[in-house]
This record gives sequence, structure tokens and C-alpha cells, in this order.
Amino acid sequence: MDFEHLKVKPLEGNPSILLLEFEHGKANEVGTAVLSELERLSDWIEKSAALTGLISFSRRKSRRGTPIFISGANVTERTGWSESDVRQHVRRQRAILDRFRRLPVFHVCVVNGVALGWGTEFLLTADYKLSCTDAIFGLPETGLGILPGAGGTSELAQMIGVSHTLRLGMTGERIQADEAYRIGLVQEVLGDVDSGLERAQTLCSLVSKKSPTALASFKKAVLGGLGQPYAQRAELEACAYEACLSSGDAAIGRASFDAIRQGDVPVWGPRQG
Repeated sequence: MDFEHLKVKPLEGNPSILLLEFEHGKANEVGTAVLSELERLSDWIEKSAALTGLISFSRRKSRRGTPIFISGANVTERTGWSESDVRQHVRRQRAILDRFRRLPVFHVCVVNGVALGWGTEFLLTADYKLSCTDAIFGLPETGLGILPGAGGTSELAQMIGVSHTLRLGMTGERIQADEAYRIGLVQEVLGDVDSGLERAQTLCSLVSKKSPTALASFKKAVLGGLGQPYAQRAELEACAYEACLSSGDAAIGRASFDAIRQGDVPVWGPRQG
């Protein structure tokens, strides 16, 4: 697909892995145009049955050389908007990020430099978060008379706990990579964006050997079960397992068991479900 604001391309040598690079605007700020392209990208990924991995990152730097992941929302575009316009826009961005979170692929996010507001909230869409040592995270919204409206209020506490969510959202304190790792906002800290991308590609390459249907079913069951009682979680797991049976991939796995143990990758069917 061609995008004006996002750089999207398959990983060289492994087209089942997609690279999403943010490189737009003055500081990778996210506004209406970028949201529309994320929506289109979601459509495409959901329909691309062979995709198994997604890596999002940025190499952007400011004029002063400061690395930037996503600096925040594009609030300047809202000049002249009515209260109703803003309300609808924020609801839309929340829905788009929730959809992005549930894409049927393994999404690894590599964060370098500034990740404020929307940049921190974008981490909620990733299955695994890698931080470079120069990353800076924060939620400055309450100082602007608003609050983190793209998941930072409704979802972040499930990732890092209530106390740290309230600390970030109510103080606006900026934290660095080591603190982000300590509180569980990211899972690993690496030296720079290149080492982060190398690690992300290693993880996604492992994923690319698995059944696309099994991957999608597993992720759907895990996310769907969050906060649900045991009976519902168990039923989600049962339905996900049965989806693998119905797709035929379980039979492929059984027939190829010895070859898989020796490192061979069978030809899986297209993703279903």
C-alpha cells in the first residue's frame, strides 16, 4: 500500500513481517491524516492472511538532533474546531488504537527518543515493547486542561498498575528508559534504534514460523480474556483452540511434528478467524 504520512514496507527477506516507520510532520505528531492511514493499514493487515509480524519504529530527529518516536497528538490542527469536533476526533482515535491493538499479528514497538502523550499511549497497541536508552516517556495532557484520551486513562493501568498510571497522568513527570522498564511500560532496554530493530526482527522471525491462524487465535483469546471471569476465559481458549482445528493447521502440525522438531517449517494455511 502507498501512504503519504507513514512508511510501510515488508522486511527484506521475510515478507510476512511488516515495518511501520513514523516519519511525518515536524515531530511525528499524530493528527487526522495519520489516523486515517493507521485505519487503512489496519484494514490491509486484517486482510493479509500471510502476515504474522509488525514492527513500528522511528529514526526521526529534530533540528537539534533530538531523537523522536511520537511527540504527541497534533493539537494545532484543532484550532477552530468545535467541542463536538474534538469529542468525535478523540473517540475516533481511541477506537482506531483499540483496533490496532487487536490486529492478528505480533506487534513489536521500538521506541527511541521522545514518546510523549500519544507516543506513550501508542505503546498500548504493541504486544512487546523495546526501548532505546535515549527514550523519554510521559503524559503531559492534564497540564493542558485535558487527559490522555487514546487509552492512557482507560487502559494503561492494566499494563503498569494504578499508582504509576496516576503518577504519570497527574504529575506529568517524564521518565527515562530504565524507569519505564522498572514499572513494566517496556519489556527490554537496548542501546539504540538499530539494536532495537535487530531484536524486534529476531522475535518476529520466530513468530513467522508459526501458524498464522494459531497466532491470531492465541492473541484474540489472551486479549479477550483480560478482566473476565474464569469461565469466560476458559471458553475463549476453547474456541481459539477449536479454530485451529477447523482451519486444518492442527492437522498440518501433527503430520509435520518430527520435521518441526528438527527446525523445518511446514506450509501453513492462510490465516482464518
